[in-house]
Amino acid sequence: MSGRGTEFRETLLGTFRLDGEGRTRAARLDLRASADTVLRPAGTTEARVTGRIRIAGWADDPCLVGELEIAPLARRRIRYRLAFTADGRRLTLDGWKSVTPLRPVHSMTVLPCTLYEEGKRVGVGALRFPLGTGLAPFLASFRFPRRADADALVAPRWKGEPGRTEVWYTTTTDQVTGDGLWLHHELVAPTDGSGAHAHGWVAVFPKDGPVEHARFGPEPWQGCTNGFGTREVSVRPGRLTGTAGAFTWDLIERAQDAPLFTFPRWSWRRLLLPAAQILPAARATYDGTVTHDGRTLTLKGAPGASARIYGHGNARRWAWLHADLGGGDVLEIVAAVSTRPVLRGLPPLVFLRLRRHGRTWPRRVERSAVGWAGAGRFRAEIGLPVWTVTGRSGLRRIRVEVTLPQARTLTLAYTDPDGSEAVCRNSETADAVVRLERWWGRWRPEAEWRLEGTAHAEVGGR
Repeated sequence: MSGRGTEFRETLLGTFRLDGEGRTRAARLDLRASADTVLRPAGTTEARVTGRIRIAGWADDPCLVGELEIAPLARRRIRYRLAFTADGRRLTLDGWKSVTPLRPVHSMTVLPCTLYEEGKRVGVGALRFPLGTGLAPFLASFRFPRRADADALVAPRWKGEPGRTEVWYTTTTDQVTGDGLWLHHELVAPTDGSGAHAHGWVAVFPKDGPVEHARFGPEPWQGCTNGFGTREVSVRPGRLTGTAGAFTWDLIERAQDAPLFTFPRWSWRRLLLPAAQILPAARATYDGTVTHDGRTLTLKGAPGASARIYGHGNARRWAWLHADLGGGDVLEIVAAVSTRPVLRGLPPLVFLRLRRHGRTWPRRVERSAVGWAGAGRFRAEIGLPVWTVTGRSGLRRIRVEVTLPQARTLTLAYTDPDGSEAVCRNSETADAVVRLERWWGRWRPEAEWRLEGTAHAEVGGR
């Protein structure tokens, strides 16, 4: 652990005037900030920002991302640099509150800002923090969670044991084109004790068009202390690069959230289960390029995530979902049937983690997998092209329906350390419907998300 961080939520209201227009437009920003350190009023704190921006008649982007510099005493400013999409254009909001002791309330609550597109000004605005309605929720939103060292979670787990598989994979969606990207990096240590090897693949899922992919490796594992590496492919904290076939990629990864343990934390520290999966950051954004066959996919603040798997091999059957729900909310699901003699006769174990408003539900990950003494566990119906998960914990229940359109699904084979094979069917442009309900004397809708072509999903089997 690397100490505690700071999280809080903030709402800003105001107006914008676009260049060339003779009127103002009402605006609202709902932001969630997350810093890796405890807030230091006398120093400078850098925080990641996600949320939603609404500008009347022009913009409504629930996937806003950016940075917040909090230095009210050290630099006498609180600066916002936010990126969002409006009418298919990628824009940047830049502004700061100029803190002064002469007008402390006004200077801490008023944010003059400017809109830019590719460095050119396209509008100006003024936003205000509503003290009357916003102060109490703002103060109540502060949290100081423990932070795991995300960079350390990227480092290899393998220590030379035979019969192990270790995976680094990244999925993201380009907000402009709707294209999906999948980078898969794998270390396999055969059960017969022969040398470990590294291999993987890259795949692009166009919104409208056939899936294209290329493999790299296998080649002998050379050893790497801070990630994955071959002669032409590299995964390091914050950076992914490589060449495979006609593909070349170079991406910068920026974490937007704390790590998310899809399986219990103890299962990652001690390999007591057949396998375990984690996300070093529950959400991340990606900037860079992917070039293939003369075409270039340019990512700017593309939402997605990287994940890690370590275990003895692939499951007998499995389903996986990563869904960025917008506004800082994210859903991760792994449902699997083990190959172990006793476990393979059981229904799929479901590991479901919904991070919403900065809190993760169910509170204990074991709740979705085993329930209470086996009763009340979440249930999965694994199939193609549709699979579902349903379950209840506390006063909430959830239903998730995932669809993998055949035209946007890629089929690939995996080889386990013992030489057996499994097949996965993956789509980085899948559809999903997530319904969350809460008990208030009867079940009432609490939230619903519909993802069309932006869910990342997979179904595998033997």
